[in-house]
Amino acid sequence: MTTNALENLETKLAYLERASAELGDELYRQRKEIDELRQRLAALLSRIDASSSAGAESATADERPPHY
Repeated sequence: MTTNALENLETKLAYLERASAELGDELYRQRKEIDELRQRLAALLSRIDASSSAGAESATADERPPHY
């Protein structure tokens, strides 16, 4: 193998190693963001469930009977 061919292979390898590291970092960042969004979604869903069940109880108590 010639020196020029070897340098080309080393350059390509260095580029691929860098690209792989960058992709791994981005994958980690996205995974972390997805986990945070899932936690926020779960919190919002529990708030909606709590408010809808509380709202249903108070709405029935304040409703006028149908004959009014």
